[in-house]
Amino acid sequence: MNKSALLLAAVALASCHRVPSSGGKLGPGTSTAAATVKTPAGVKTTNTNFQYLSGKGKVHFTRGSVDQSANFNLRVRRDSAIWLSGSLIGIEGVRALLTPDSVRVVNRLQKSYFTGDYAYLSQLLGVPVSYGQMQAILLGDYQAAPKGALPVVKAEGDNQNVTYPQAPLIIEQLVSNATGRLQQLKVTESGAQRSLTVGYSDFQKPSGTELPFAFTTSVLGQQGGNPNTSATLNFQKVEVGAGHLDFPFSIPKGFKRETRIKK
Repeated sequence: MNKSALLLAAVALASCHRVPSSGGKLGPGTSTAAATVKTPAGVKTTNTNFQYLSGKGKVHFTRGSVDQSANFNLRVRRDSAIWLSGSLIGIEGVRALLTPDSVRVVNRLQKSYFTGDYAYLSQLLGVPVSYGQMQAILLGDYQAAPKGALPVVKAEGDNQNVTYPQAPLIIEQLVSNATGRLQQLKVTESGAQRSLTVGYSDFQKPSGTELPFAFTTSVLGQQGGNPNTSATLNFQKVEVGAGHLDFPFSIPKGFKRETRIKK
């Protein structure tokens, strides 16, 4: 499925896993408040358009008998890198670095690391994802229909419901009439009885922009025959348009390489 915003959830879910990566600094960038997305049938959406974002907060994750909470730090450089760190009682347990073509996770708790592509992250989430989708999900941005797909637009309360196929998936998005911001994203793969639902709430204006940003993101993954996976991300602080952000990532000596991300 298409999820980008779930990286948080994925790695957060993962507050039980980790990806390693090489460190590096990304230089300063210019911040723009928002970007209007052209959509069919008069749907008006407003996406983020800043180059950098940093945030921190708490994540609560449940799957079957697992019920965990952790602190997280998130850094994003648009279209380039997503960095996530999860910690328990002040000790970092997992760090992840996503780039357009790679997924890297370091698990300090298990002294292991993973490097691979999005097939493995898709396995963890239970749905197909790409970097662009993870980024959109984390930022709460509307995802336009691919070329050739015909969206169906309906009124739904104070929102517009936009649905379109993206084989083998069905993408459904609720967009606020008042703000143009995404309220909910649902990706369904009926043939495999899998779905991923992401809800956005508690909209506030972060430091550096007038554009409302969802300080709470709720994620629910469902897959026939398996326990549901859910994660709630509560941001305590969000800043955009910073001068520069570092994305440190390294693999500690002696850590064992994993061939897949464990659920």
